[in-house]
Amino acid sequence: MFSNLPPVTKALLIANGLVFLLQLWLGEPALAQFELWPPVGGDDPYAYTFLPWQVVTYGFMHGGWPHLLFNMLTLAMFGAPLEHVWGQRRYFTYYLVCLVGAAVCQLAVGAWTVSQGGEAYPTVGASGGIFGLLLAYGMLFPNQRVMLLIPPIPMKARTLVIVYGAIELLLGITNVMPGVAHFAHLGGMLFGWLLIRYWRGQPPFGRKGPPRMRVVR
Repeated sequence: MFSNLPPVTKALLIANGLVFLLQLWLGEPALAQFELWPPVGGDDPYAYTFLPWQVVTYGFMHGGWPHLLFNMLTLAMFGAPLEHVWGQRRYFTYYLVCLVGAAVCQLAVGAWTVSQGGEAYPTVGASGGIFGLLLAYGMLFPNQRVMLLIPPIPMKARTLVIVYGAIELLLGITNVMPGVAHFAHLGGMLFGWLLIRYWRGQPPFGRKGPPRMRVVR
């Protein structure tokens, strides 16, 4: 299966795996400045500050083996078909936009949390890009049937995207699962949706409705 993956998807899998091994080898403190930190400092003297490269580097770091394996499995499942359709350049551009867009949303949430007296904590993981890929798969292949892992229920890709988006929004608002960047996941989906709309020339970027015909006399 790995040998049949398209090149960008394969490169992303390798990069995430190598960075995770580097995390295990060097330890989290040595790489803390590559995690995504809120743009404003809290009261914690051990908290780092936000640095521009973090909007990309955080997406290649993970908090543990389950986190890494789930993201990489999803990347292989949904990323490979998209790369075959879009090509390498557009696919890689889309993934980076989703990753950075997720970081922007998480920075806003982190700044608000610290301003309310909350703790400044870092964010890691490729989930923002992964959720963007999930949304793109649902838009390009809406009627394709996919199988959930937990629970093992088959459903259309479009339904899967709606369900996952609704769950992330609910968990983010209620804070039932603290420590998970739900709004970063939603940010990846939002920026992915906007980019696809831009490519298609659809609102809010393109003309609304079909182009009008002109009669030349």
